[in-house]
Parts: sequence; structure tokens; C-alpha cells
Amino acid sequence: MKGLSGRPGVAAFLTGAGVFAVYALTVAPGLGFIDSGELSTVACRLGIAHPTGYPLFTLLGWIFSHLPVPARQVGRLNVMAALFCSAAAGIFVLVFRRAVLLSGRGRESDAAFATASAAGGALILAFSATYWSQAVAVEVYPLHLLLVSILLLLFLRAAFPLHGEVSGRRDWYLFAYAVGLAFTNHMTTVFLAPGLLYMYFARRGGSRSSWNLLARMAIPFLAGLSLYAYIPLRASRTPVLNWGYAVTPERFFWHLSGKQYQVWMFSSMDVVGRQLFYFLGTLMGEFAYAGLLLSAAGAFALWRGNRRLAAGVALLFLFCIFYAANYDIHDIDSYFLLAYICLGLTAAVGLSALAGLAAKRIPRANAAIPLLILGVSLIPLVANYRDADESNDHLVEDYTADMFSSLRPDAVIISYQWDYWVSASYYDQLVAGMRPDVTVIDKELLRRSWYIRELESRRPWLIAASRAEVSAFLAQVDLFEHGLPYDPARIQATYVAMVESFIRRSLPTHPVYVTEEIEPEFTRGLFRVPEGLAFRLTAGAGQIPPPLPDFSYRPFSRRGRLEDMIRKLYADACISRGEYFLLLLHDSGEASKCLEKAGLFDSPSPRARRLAGLLPH
Repeated sequence: MKGLSGRPGVAAFLTGAGVFAVYALTVAPGLGFIDSGELSTVACRLGIAHPTGYPLFTLLGWIFSHLPVPARQVGRLNVMAALFCSAAAGIFVLVFRRAVLLSGRGRESDAAFATASAAGGALILAFSATYWSQAVAVEVYPLHLLLVSILLLLFLRAAFPLHGEVSGRRDWYLFAYAVGLAFTNHMTTVFLAPGLLYMYFARRGGSRSSWNLLARMAIPFLAGLSLYAYIPLRASRTPVLNWGYAVTPERFFWHLSGKQYQVWMFSSMDVVGRQLFYFLGTLMGEFAYAGLLLSAAGAFALWRGNRRLAAGVALLFLFCIFYAANYDIHDIDSYFLLAYICLGLTAAVGLSALAGLAAKRIPRANAAIPLLILGVSLIPLVANYRDADESNDHLVEDYTADMFSSLRPDAVIISYQWDYWVSASYYDQLVAGMRPDVTVIDKELLRRSWYIRELESRRPWLIAASRAEVSAFLAQVDLFEHGLPYDPARIQATYVAMVESFIRRSLPTHPVYVTEEIEPEFTRGLFRVPEGLAFRLTAGAGQIPPPLPDFSYRPFSRRGRLEDMIRKLYADACISRGEYFLLLLHDSGEASKCLEKAGLFDSPSPRARRLAGLLPH
């Protein structure tokens, strides 16, 4: 035990390696929900991702996606996520160990347990629900976690040197460069600012030398931040996915500032209440109860031992919660990651405090204490494994493949199902080469001028056929995007006219489809014929749809908002077909078969029960 405490680097490596071994068992085999397809495409093809662009992720992702290993590119990117998260867990061992020692647990009787407690805290964090969820599929947050772990280690090394260490300007300059680099991956790096600034001035004071050092740190910070030059430089080359078309200073600023998403920030107290309720409601389960109890004990011990560090950690925690609670999105979990890191740190301090207390009360049990720490630390692994395991999750890939199989050659499809297949379709079409004949249009992205340009670069005939309607809409949306006075009704009217034009001008030469959520105002005067997972638009009623395809759907037992919706989408497609055959074609036999097939995907819905009630008994 004493040998391990003297070699924290070895403990960090072993912790990271052990965590990676578990992650490797649970990593997703392919594409996941929401932005997985888009981010995979950007990484594989060196495109531009949604704001704020994530250039560091893109460049590292390109390297990983082109490694000469026998795996699909998206599979390599998923492993990259696992590798980044496990590496971060290893570095958090070093971060938490410093926190343990700085909390006053550096006395001879406690120091032997500092490394073991730090490793325990890192394991609690690594196997917490949200942290683990980042390690199983490609996203920008695994790299963010790795960068945050590095930043915290560099900061504590510079601001709170341990006995025998000497901190100098070089440490601060390295930290500043890493901060700039971290911002090129994710802007939530700003969550660190209040806590780290407080600890910086609490340790160094507000003297002129402190301010001068802070000013000098701007140079390495800007050097790290300069990687953002990738976005306008690459955007000017018109890559296959060019989100935002950030080729002018104005558009670059819009992309960098996330202007598109600012409407969801600090919008109302209702949002704050809902997000806080969600955070508090899931907090105990995040760490399987035991971890949170250790965090509470560790927060008390940290406050007693080092109030400056305790106050800084509290500011990190509170600012993270404050910002995340004011962001009105469904997938908010990842925005709480810094708060969970703080809880992992205090859990490590709590483990050390309890280990030191046990060593004093029961000296003969010293040898068993590390095993006890390990056992307690692995409780989240056991509790969260089933929900974290995505090794058999093929829902998005199967749904996307089945959507493509539902469409006739040279089809045009308008959808608002970004989270379930539109994002994934980018990867399937632009990287994997699946169904290049299909034109996929995201209905809501059509509200952005850059997306019109993106469509024109890949489907020039679509825009050319509706040039007048497109120009009328762009003239109106230009006012909105530049913050000038605009008429919302006029924007909506030109938008609807443009979408209708896309549909009607395409119908003579292309089969045109919509998915179920597309509002009737866009398809007025047309009939919707259910074909597989989509609806083909026709001018006449009563057409007989082709047979329902053999879906490649592979069941996945985990419940959740996204998983449940996939099942519902499959079931609703079957029910829609059954309603069509019963009500329009008066074929109760086929309708009964459709209803039976819907039951293979999801439990009976009100629509399913209504259809069952209409069938002859």
C-alpha cells in the first residue's frame, strides 16, 4: 500500500486501463442517437459540425477514423470515445489525489490511503451513469472530459504545489494553452472559470504581479484557441457537411457563439425548475447512492481541511448547475458533467477520511482497507452496467436502414427525425455510400440559410427548380439572421411556400415522401400512402402500397425517451398502414396483420386499440 501511494502514476494508469476494459465491453457497435451520425461524418470527411464547430474533436476524429484497423470508421470513433473517457478517469486519479492531500489528509496515518482513495473516487465517477454514457458512442464530450481532467491537474499543480514541488510561470503558461485548446473542443470549458479564478486569486492575492501573470497567460491561451481557424479555412473549401457556411467573419462569429441555440438559453424560470428537478431526481442513481453519500462526507472533510479549495470546488459545481438549468434542451445530462466531477472529487476525499478513521480505530484492519475502498468504488459499476451497456444497441442503424429500404429509387424525403435517422443518414450516405440516390431534407434545418446552400451543393436541381420560392424565403430569413425587423408571419408563409414547392416540383420526376410528424400544411391537396416507415405523397387516393418490407429491427431492451420513440415509430408505421388498408381499401385482413406486427415493436397504444376496435370480430 505504501509503495502504491508513492507511485500515483502507476495507480492512474491501472485505473484508466481497468476502466477501458469495462468500457470496451459496453461500447456501441455503430451509430447512436442525436448527433452521432453528423459528428461521425464530420470526423471522417473533415467537415464542419454544428455550432460551435469542435475543430479539435474533428481533427482527432479524422485520425482515429483513418487508423488501419479492421473496423468500420464509426466503430473506431466509438472506441475513441471509450479511450478518451478512460484516459480522463486515469488522470482524475492524480487530480483527486491532490485534492485528498490538500484537504489535510496528508498526515502519515492518512497518506498511505490517498492514492487508493483517489482511485476509488475516479472509479465512482467513471462508472456513474452520465459519465459512462459518454464512453460508449462517438460524441464531443469524451474529449471534453479528457481536457477538463488535464486542466484541473495542471491548475492544481500550479496553484497548490505539494511538498517538494515548485510552481513557476511555465506551469501557468502550459495551463493557459490547455485552456485555449479545450475551448476548441467545447465552449462549456467556461464552466471552470468562476471556480478556478477564485482559487487563483485566493492563492496568489490580487497584487499587480497576479494580474500581470494573468495578462501574460493570454498569449498561450490564444495560441491554443487559434485552432478555430480550421472552421473558416475548411468551410471555404466546401466540405461535404458544411454547417453554418462560416466563411465570413460574421458567419464565423455566429458559429463560434452558437447563435442558433441561444434562443434556448436563459429563457424562463419554468425551464430552470424543470432542469433542476431532473438533476436532483436522477442524482442519487447517478452514483448508485453510495457514491453520493461519500461525496457528502468528503465535502465536509474538504471544507474542514482546505476552505479555499472547498470554495473553489463549490463554485465549479454551482456554476455548472446554474448554466445547465438555464438551457432548455432534452439531452441536458452531459451539461452536468462538471458537477459530477466535483462529486467524484469529494467522494475521493470522503473515502480517504473514512479510511483514515478506520485505520485509527481498527489498526489491524489496515491491510483490508484498500480492498474495502475498491469494493465500495465498484458499486456504481454493478448498479449501472445494464443501463450503460450499448454493445447490442442497433436501433438507430436498423431504423435508418429500414427507412432507406422504404424509399423508391431517386426518392426525396422530408423529415424532422434528426435524433433517430436524419443525422445517421449523413454517415450512411456520405461515408458508407448507402443510398446516394435519396435526397434527405431536414424540415427544421430548412429554416437556416446555410442549409439551403448545403442542399444546393449536393442537389442543385432541387434548388434550381424552386429558385423563386427559395429567394423569397432567403430574403425574409436574412432579416431574422441579422437581427433586423422582420415579420414572423411572412417568414413562415415563404417557408411553407418553399417546402411546398420542393414537393410539387419534385413529384413529376421523383417519388416524394414525408415522415409522419410533417404537418398537413406542407402537403395540402396530396394524399399520404404509407410505404414502410414513410408516407409517399400522391395526387390521387386509393393507391395500393407495396408489401411491408422485412424490417431489420433488432430488439434492444433498455428503456428511455429515445429508445422508446424508435419502438413507437416502428409500431406507428404498422398501424398507419393498417388504418390505410381498413379505412380506404376496406381490407380488414391486411389491417389485422399490420396491427399484429405493430405489437412486435411496442405495447398497444391508443391508436392501436382504436384500430383493433374497428376490425370485425
